[in-house]
Parts: sequence; C-alpha cells; structure tokens
Amino acid sequence: MQNKGLSQKRSLIMNLNVGRNETNQKDARGTNQIGLRLYNERLALSLIRQYGQLPKAEIARLTGLSAQTVSVIVRQLERDKLVIKGDKLRGKVGQPLVPFRLNPDGAFSIGLKVGRRSGDLILLDLAGKVRKIVRQPYHFPTPKEFLAFAKAGISKLLADLPKALHSRISGLGIASPFELWNWEEEVGAPHDVLEAWRNFDLTSQIAKLGKWPVLLCNDASAACAAEIFFGHGRTYRDFAYFYVGFFVGGGVVLNGSLYQGRTGSAGAIGPIPVPSHSGSEQLIRHASLYLLERRLIKQGHDELILTRNPNNWSGLGLDLDQWIDDTGKNLAYAALSAAGLIDFEAIIIDGAMPSDIREQVVAATNRHFAKLDRRGTAPLLIIEGSIGADARAMGGAALSLMANFAIDRDVLFKEAV
Repeated sequence: MQNKGLSQKRSLIMNLNVGRNETNQKDARGTNQIGLRLYNERLALSLIRQYGQLPKAEIARLTGLSAQTVSVIVRQLERDKLVIKGDKLRGKVGQPLVPFRLNPDGAFSIGLKVGRRSGDLILLDLAGKVRKIVRQPYHFPTPKEFLAFAKAGISKLLADLPKALHSRISGLGIASPFELWNWEEEVGAPHDVLEAWRNFDLTSQIAKLGKWPVLLCNDASAACAAEIFFGHGRTYRDFAYFYVGFFVGGGVVLNGSLYQGRTGSAGAIGPIPVPSHSGSEQLIRHASLYLLERRLIKQGHDELILTRNPNNWSGLGLDLDQWIDDTGKNLAYAALSAAGLIDFEAIIIDGAMPSDIREQVVAATNRHFAKLDRRGTAPLLIIEGSIGADARAMGGAALSLMANFAIDRDVLFKEAV
C-alpha cells in the first residue's frame, strides 16, 4: 500500500467524523483506533503546513501526543511520501533535530474555475505551489464549449507531470458561480446560452473526464478557501472576505474555518444594500468588474481587455480611477454591514485584478470607511488579500487537499497562533 500512490486509507478521511475529544480517547476498538490514527496524521500534516517544517519533538509538544505516538505517525507519513526530511537543526544542546516538511510531490489537486469571461485550470501540489495554469478567455461559453475547454485543458495541465505521479492526484475542485444563468443584462450573453446552463449538471460531466473525486463550491467561497489555506487568512480566526470579480462575492471565516451556511451562500455579499440615487441597490451593481468593463467598452476597448491582461491594467486612465473610487466607497458600506453583524477581526479584499489595482481599491475602501458612522462596532482591519485572479481556481484545487489532508485550525493547537 505504501507504494501505490496516495494511501488507500486516506480516501476514507472525508467520511470520518472525529471529535476533538478523541485525541485522548482510550477506546481500543479497531474502528476508533483507525479513526484516531488518521485524525492524528491530519493534525501533524496541518501543523507542518502551518509552520513550514517541524521536528517530531515540536509536533509532540504542540499536540500533546507522546513522542512514541508522533514517531509512529511521522514514519507512516514518510512511507506514504507525504512528508520528507529537511536539513538538521543545529545550535541546541543534544542531538540536532531533524525537521519534516510537506513533500510537494506527495499529492496534487486540480482546480477548475468557471467564469463568465474565462475558464481557468490549475494544478496544485501538496505544498501549495501552482505547478501549471491553463487559461481560456471567452465572451461566454455554452456548456459544450466549456466541457471542450476542460477536457483539452486537463490534458495540457498534466502533460508535464510524470505519469508516476498521476496516481497522486487527490481530486478536482470546481469553483463556479451559483446560478450562472442569471444576470443576463449584465453578462451580455445570449438568452439561450445562459438558459443552457440552468439544467446542466456540470459536476457529473466533469467527473467523466477523470477518475478523481469531484467537488463543487461557489467561486467566491473557493477564493476565500484559498486565502485561508495559502494567504493572509491564516493570520486571522474571524474575518469577512470580499472578492471583486465579474460580480462581487465573498465568504465568511469563523474560528479559522470557512462557514458556508445552510445552502452554501453564506458570505455572498453581492446582495448587501448600498446607497444609490434610487435609494438603495445591491452591492453587486456598484462594486463589480462588469461595471469597469462597460466603461471601457464605451471608450472603444475590447470586451476582454481585463481578462486578457490580468496582471497589467496600465493605461486605462480615468475610467479605472473612477471605478476604483466607486468600488472602494461601496465596499466600505458592505464592510460596515459585516462589522455590525459579526465581530470580525478583519475584512480581507481580493479580486481578479493586478496587485497594484487591488492596493488602490483597499486604500479607497479604508478612506471611505473612515468617513462612516461606525459607532457601535468594534475596530477592525481592512487589508489586501494575497492571491488575486487565480484565487478561485486555487481555491477549487484546495478543496480536495483540505478534504484529505487538513484539519480545522481551531482544533489544531494547545497554543493559538
């Protein structure tokens, strides 16, 4: 089993329901012992991810597990090729400590972003490094066209990955807007094309393209998951996440975990009302990229100028400047609404935009937020996200890694970080 790609037992992890009190459980029944061992392995992997690398003694200290138990866990993770030894740590009394870090080749995951202006595919390794990206701009695809992109894109994505590592792909995560067929006027796609998505089972169709488990998540929630897993979100236990895409969306993070709510729509900040000339309108109509796209089209720019140049929006002039200020003003209203509902530590703002534009949007949001009547709300930070245009596809890829190799951060530590 140790040499057959991902350990077969690890596929059971998604179905485990291991309570936090099981760390000290004394039950000797076989089923519980297996569950406890898998729980502890996930715990060790999560700690190593959090700190970058850890020796066994430090894993034991942080978890409260015995040195012998940790040695057994780490040996198994080594056999499963999920961790590898780092360079010895010298300079302390006694034998030098050997730290362990995640093996990048230990597991892979594929992320698929379904966008209204582009489709993206990402291959992510266990250490969180993006191995390859395949991106396809489009005006708006039919389901058939999108499936063709996904099929060809997956082949390109895996072309440079050695065949021996294909068995270590843990799954494929789809990051897609809910109700893709809505917002016909704003999207500008033909009615029949939008309607074709209404009854299209994307998950089952994508599942036919490979042998991996397929997970589905709202695109903004997936971006939020990427921020938790790879970005600044690791620093905060409770925060609201705003993602400025073609339509603005977001996520809610409580106790270090993505909270998706009863229907998976928690944190969908687009419907938040903000002031307008007519009284109030949804935030989605005042802080989304389709508004900037419309401004630019009126000036003679190509409809796909933002998608084709995701890292460089220089030369867009006053239209971009005005959009930044308008977006910041309305995100400030949304931030105040969020702050009044939950005592967040921070609002993290990211989006499908270059990093310098994101910086300006966050600055505009802070500027307008400072002008609002914030009485009755606790102070909070409004800061930049860290991933950008790839956040949704990375979050899709992270779904499988989180499901198989991570554990909620609020049950990780004796010592909070």
